[in-house]
Amino acid sequence: MNIRVGIGFDSHRFGADRPLLLGGVEIPYERGLDGHSDADVLTHAVIDALLGACGRGDIGARFPDDDERWAGADSIAMLETVVAELGAEPVNVDATVICEEPKLRPHNERIGARLSEVIGAPAHVKATTSERMGALGRGEGIAAMAVALISG
Repeated sequence: MNIRVGIGFDSHRFGADRPLLLGGVEIPYERGLDGHSDADVLTHAVIDALLGACGRGDIGARFPDDDERWAGADSIAMLETVVAELGAEPVNVDATVICEEPKLRPHNERIGARLSEVIGAPAHVKATTSERMGALGRGEGIAAMAVALISG
């Protein structure tokens, strides 16, 4: 059995007039994230983790932000594309979202279930703060990191 691990990280600042999406789930909040696609920071971190595990580059190479085809793109559709092209089976994903607001604990299970559905393997989602340190601590945006385990 060939087991491989990948790590993903992404961050986006608040500022867009659009819904806040994390892991393909709309989170009730008054601010959305800026980004070329739908700015789903968590799904982007998961995509990078899966691509890294397969040695297939990163989200920026696969879905470049200077390519208008990806303007406003649905990050879950991007994740579906990556999973279909992996050439390996996802075993699990573990992810952490870092932000001061909104509070995500009530949404973590639903977000994990949505990612699990798309990935075809368990996805565990957690949330933490940065203890009010730095840009994330000032509420300027959201970051996410993910680890993916794949087999094959």
